[in-house]
Amino acid sequence: MDTEKTEMVREEIVECIARLLPEDGRIDAFSDFRILRSSSPNEPAQAIYEPAFCFVAQGRKRASVGNEIFTYHPSNYLIFTVDLPVTFEIERASKDVPYLGMRLNLNRSLVASVIAESELQVHKGHAATRAMDVSPITFELIDAVARLVRLLESPQEEARVLAPLVIREIILRLLIGGQGARLAHMISAGETRRVTKAIAHLRDHYDQPLKIENVARELGMSVSGFHHQFKSVTSMSPLQFQKQIRLQEARRLMLGEDLDAATAGYRVGYEDPAYFSRDYKKLFGAPPQRDIARLRTQL
Repeated sequence: MDTEKTEMVREEIVECIARLLPEDGRIDAFSDFRILRSSSPNEPAQAIYEPAFCFVAQGRKRASVGNEIFTYHPSNYLIFTVDLPVTFEIERASKDVPYLGMRLNLNRSLVASVIAESELQVHKGHAATRAMDVSPITFELIDAVARLVRLLESPQEEARVLAPLVIREIILRLLIGGQGARLAHMISAGETRRVTKAIAHLRDHYDQPLKIENVARELGMSVSGFHHQFKSVTSMSPLQFQKQIRLQEARRLMLGEDLDAATAGYRVGYEDPAYFSRDYKKLFGAPPQRDIARLRTQL
């Protein structure tokens, strides 16, 4: 019975997004909520993303972090709870059956508030819990998603009041649905805090040489313990994490500030242009100059 009800709600979401987006594009609403339509698969897009809950109403999408790949579609959802360099790719979409999806960024203070108010028992000590995962969608969760999408067609005065309440419900549904240990990455607690603090450190100091021993010492961890927990959460080693941040920032500098490859590479911490170009091609599939030229043709 729940399966039939879930499918009916999914179809309602599809119809609503199709009305809101009759052509390809996206709508950003409620500050942290976005819906998207695409009539064709897209090339992989890499960026640093904030924690988010993602759902596909129609089509199929893939997210990859490090060497791990997560495929999600209408029967499940994607969640990640720390800042991560993620590669997203729409795998299934056509003009007749376009990709229709949504992303809700997860605000740390709001997650902490819902955890505190609900008084649910959250296992905060599981610092090695992987930050990204795919889980089956439930009727209760998709029903809340449908109400949030529906508010995009409601008068602004209604949406302004009701949207925050529905977003809180979605977070609660995620907690009830077994995402407590994962969402605990977003609040300061014990070992979890150390991992998220390390991620913030790497993001803030991506252009500086990475000294694992110093970072581990500042966090009060052994080098092996720090490396193990960091990789358990992010699916990458600290060095791989820093490298992806460097390369994505270099790409932004070349595209947005018109820097040449050598200058952009040096700006983000690479001393050897050849080494930078090799790493860049490995991540983005083409050397810097060719990749930037291709991106500019798409603007």
